[in-house]
Amino acid sequence: MSEKDLQKTENTAVTEKIRNVKIFVPHVDIYETRDALFLIADMPGVDDKSVDVEMEKNILTISGRVENGRVKDYSLVFSEYEVGDYERTFTLSNEIDREKIRATVKQGVLRLELPKAEKEKPKKIAINAA
Repeated sequence: MSEKDLQKTENTAVTEKIRNVKIFVPHVDIYETRDALFLIADMPGVDDKSVDVEMEKNILTISGRVENGRVKDYSLVFSEYEVGDYERTFTLSNEIDREKIRATVKQGVLRLELPKAEKEKPKKIAINAA
């Protein structure tokens, strides 16, 4: 199976039922700092009105809708890329403070900040001379 095949799936009963479009798995980078995890997802064509971030139990789901990309009054002769929606899920541990998750999207890049819960942050233990 090629990388291209791995990056897209056909619309199935599990995904959105009312749109007959391809669903792509967005490429994601994850970074960690002392205080948070940062998830950066490439979702070309989405904006703040067409992207959703949902949290249910320990499952974080990101999804984005992209319109068909067709230009009015023109017919497509040749295309080198496919247009479709995006969806990806992540299982989060209890170390994430779910109440403080923040999301922004700019130019098709979704950025999530997942702050660590206070009790999960690494702590420096002072050493006293005896």
